[in-house]
Amino acid sequence: MIPIQLKELIEQGESETLEFKSNFGNEVIETLVAFSNTKGGRIIIGISPGNEIAGVIIGQETLQNWVNEIKNKTAPNIIPDIEFFNVEDKEIIVLSVQEYPVKPVSTRGRYFKRVANSNHLLSISEVVNIHLQTFNTSWDYHLNNEYSVEDISIDKVQNAIDLLSDYKGQSDPFTFLVKNDLLRNQKITNAAFLLFAKEDSVLTTIEMGRFQSPTVIKDNARSKSDILSQVDVVMDFVKKHMNKEVIITDKPRHIQKWQYPLDAIREIIINMIIHRDYRSASDSIVKIFDHKIEFYNPGRLPDTITIEDLLSNKYKSTPRNKLIADFCRNIGLIEKYGTGIQRVINLFREAGLPVPEFRNISDGFQVTIFDSDQNVGKDVGKDVGKDVGKDLTDLQRKIKDSMKNDPLITIPELAKMTNVTNRTIERNIAILKETGMIRRYGGRKDGKWIVFD
Repeated sequence: MIPIQLKELIEQGESETLEFKSNFGNEVIETLVAFSNTKGGRIIIGISPGNEIAGVIIGQETLQNWVNEIKNKTAPNIIPDIEFFNVEDKEIIVLSVQEYPVKPVSTRGRYFKRVANSNHLLSISEVVNIHLQTFNTSWDYHLNNEYSVEDISIDKVQNAIDLLSDYKGQSDPFTFLVKNDLLRNQKITNAAFLLFAKEDSVLTTIEMGRFQSPTVIKDNARSKSDILSQVDVVMDFVKKHMNKEVIITDKPRHIQKWQYPLDAIREIIINMIIHRDYRSASDSIVKIFDHKIEFYNPGRLPDTITIEDLLSNKYKSTPRNKLIADFCRNIGLIEKYGTGIQRVINLFREAGLPVPEFRNISDGFQVTIFDSDQNVGKDVGKDVGKDVGKDLTDLQRKIKDSMKNDPLITIPELAKMTNVTNRTIERNIAILKETGMIRRYGGRKDGKWIVFD
């Protein structure tokens, strides 16, 4: 790097891999730790809070003292690369670190990661997740010292064997468990307990409710069984409270049309159960209302995946429970990693329903599905009814294309660009939302548009 490149770097501003400091101190070490736990990065020391080149005073032993302090205050020890520059007769120091191969790195007992242009203090669960990911494993792979083989149902194991042609008639339950990493050193893994638990367990609790209003419950149920059984339990409860229309035809069998596509509902339930964070004290929750259903699950999306990535299918699947996910794929419960969300979206589109809403909430993740009566404003209901199902108008295409090119574009900007009123833009946006072509995430000031092709 030469001074000219350094100036260009400063002009770009702080980012996920770049930070400015006026002097060396504990905050510098915290940032180096955050970089080490994320993608690596550089700290430029000698830059004022206003991003002006202020320089730093360097003595004969200064840099070596810095290195020693960084090494002594980090675990595992990190030693940054150091570059010295003279810019505008001022001394500038650049400290650089790569992403550390064995994570997480800490300083004084605290763990940080880099999020955008700031450091984020990791929670205990995040520390555990990063550590497990470093060794390409997950919590469900580890041995469960609280339960033994006697706490799982051999009959349930045998039922799983019967689903697999590779094992049918060729393996006894215990050999099967060993071959699938579910039993090691005569101890069961967390995955084995969750998959084949003999008795109900609070670890797998799923609360289900049919709500007449946000505060009035008409019916409720609770499941604490093994997670394979829970798929059908939750599915049956949802179907019990879904509307069903019987369409009379001239064929021997009439057509049954459900309020929501059943295959999509099942996919959501399977994903909720398989990818749940079973270390969390929170329960999974299913809330059924007249015109929507909410599926809440402990465990947020990984930091490497945004809602936008999820909707556009531009992400690499990283199952929270790798052993459970792999086992469920082997028995045909799921097809392959990373395809479930797109399948759900496509099934709702085919049914003429709005695209489900996906969002991180508190310490978990929620999927909300809507029927055709949802998301239609009172003032635009008639217009939506006329336009849904027809080809897009030129104005709607312009709105959609503009949102795709600029997800932050506002309604006034769209109105000015297309030479129509704000009200006209709002009415056409409602139509695009209803047909599942666009979705708004966030508020008026900090939100953005997601466009579905």
